Amino acid sequence: MSTRYSAATVRERYTEPADSVYPSLTVAALLRGRILGEPMKVVVFLSAIATIAFSQSSKSVWDGVFSAAQAKRGGERYAVQCAVCHGDTLSGGESAPPLAGGEFLSNWNGLTVGDLFDRTRATMPQSKPGSLSREANAEIIAFILNANQFPSGKDDLPQASEVLREIKVEAVKPEKKD
Repeated sequence: MSTRYSAATVRERYTEPADSVYPSLTVAALLRGRILGEPMKVVVFLSAIATIAFSQSSKSVWDGVFSAAQAKRGGERYAVQCAVCHGDTLSGGESAPPLAGGEFLSNWNGLTVGDLFDRTRATMPQSKPGSLSREANAEIIAFILNANQFPSGKDDLPQASEVLREIKVEAVKPEKKD
């Protein structure tokens, strides 16, 4: 038989003290309390581990995730496929958002290159959505990343969504952890 707790009881019994570094409901508090059954405790624990692992191993657009050659090829494809709507300078148009600068970075900050890749792949070009190959999409995204002043690297941007979902778009370069 499970016990039901009111929100006040949960806050009182399972949150850290107000002066704690972690003043909210924590995974540890959930695990040591009786609020969760054993199967749910395992799910919470594995989710916490996965989150920690992802945050430690994920890449960022600041890690040189595309090559300069790929960005150059992407620029050629962009001129043919995208510039008519998004503009020669990626500044956007009447019906198309900018693909470079503060507004673009604000819209995509915290998402992944995979999100951008999938959105582009499914909805672009506007005249024939979904018609570009994965290679073409990856090249155009490399061009967009380059236009937003992200550094190039030695390898081309991958074409697999699942790999691209591990690369975060971060508007501001994160500080190095030494």
